[in-house]
Amino acid sequence: MVSATAPEIVAPAAAAGRAPDKKSESKNLSFYYGGFQALKNISMPIYDKKVTALIGPSGCGKSTFLRCFNRMHDLYPGNRYEGQIMLYPDNTNLLNPNVDPIEVRMRISMVFQKPNPFPKSLYENVAYGLRVRGERKRSLLDDKVEEALRGAALWDEVKNRLNDLAFNLSGGQQQRLCIARALATDPEILLFDEPTSALDPIATASIEQLIADLKEKVTILIVTHNMQQAARVSDYTAYMYLGELIEFDATDTIFIKPRNKQTEDYITGRFG
Repeated sequence: MVSATAPEIVAPAAAAGRAPDKKSESKNLSFYYGGFQALKNISMPIYDKKVTALIGPSGCGKSTFLRCFNRMHDLYPGNRYEGQIMLYPDNTNLLNPNVDPIEVRMRISMVFQKPNPFPKSLYENVAYGLRVRGERKRSLLDDKVEEALRGAALWDEVKNRLNDLAFNLSGGQQQRLCIARALATDPEILLFDEPTSALDPIATASIEQLIADLKEKVTILIVTHNMQQAARVSDYTAYMYLGELIEFDATDTIFIKPRNKQTEDYITGRFG
């Protein structure tokens, strides 16, 4: 049985002796699919230029929580948010109805479980978000496409075939193309929803290395069913169950010495 008591949110001290800065934060966040409450009063920090992993059994609300951050749920009728998701340092509540969800998705990009390139050229896939934003200057588009492809560690592989269809790439390359597309709009947060579940081990290792490199310049929130992956790539980990946040802490603490027995049972395979 999950306790109704809110989990203790721990902000581990950084090397300089203080907690890292917050880039975002959910405050008393609840979410409803029609009459079904999928998230229950979640308050959790997302630290700047760190990787935060969301773990827990299937159906616990990980992807639902992730998709609140870029207002993906707005695309379907009957969905409803309660509470806030704050974006810092400008103190914007992303769930405020006066905030344009299109602009939210420019600032907070998402990479999905399966590679989902558009039926366009490699170039146009990466330039898509910039064109939606109204950018038409070819020299700027060229520069941003190259920058994004370099950021996704794909430029050297595709620089001579930018007009090829994206579907001609391998699965791992397609996923890196989707990451480049996400990076092109200079997002402040990058959301990954099980980005390697459809990839082979070699492509998975490539994406994990890319995530480690990307956190130098962008904040990352990742959903994964693979606890080994969470341990490898994340700085912080949140364990969720039945729409509730059970425990949040530094990843090493969660995996070595969790505070909550339910977290320990899940980590050790006795539950879930």
